[in-house]
Amino acid sequence: MSGAVQITGLSQLNGALLALERDLQVATRTATAKAAHLAEAAIKQMLTTSSHPKGTPTPSNPGAPPSLVTGTLRRSTKVTGPVPAGMGRWLAEVGPTAVYGRVQELGGTAGRGAELPPRPYVQPAFERLVASGAIRSTYYAAWAAAISH
Repeated sequence: MSGAVQITGLSQLNGALLALERDLQVATRTATAKAAHLAEAAIKQMLTTSSHPKGTPTPSNPGAPPSLVTGTLRRSTKVTGPVPAGMGRWLAEVGPTAVYGRVQELGGTAGRGAELPPRPYVQPAFERLVASGAIRSTYYAAWAAAISH
């Protein structure tokens, strides 16, 4: 017994798979940018939980986010990226550029030798965002839209 199998449509299948890959790459980049901006907004929100006038000695409690005084730390919080980080991966960074942003988050020695306790605001903002499901739903929605094409 001899038989033959003929397969047709492979070039169309290949084209469709390449288009899907392209659409998923665009969707992942877009979702990464959106997630980074959600994180930026969450961090800035954490930096508005308390405030006091400049020059008054009323810092936030240790372990609580830093108090809003001039707004420099909040204004310095920016998104960088997204940039490609390998096949199907994108990287965005979110955080402050103010020189004292890290010591506020982690605590340590500040100017003039003052010891500051940690006043985290980046990590708690990110944890709340993850717990809310906002990041996951951002990616799922982007991927679902790409696949439905």
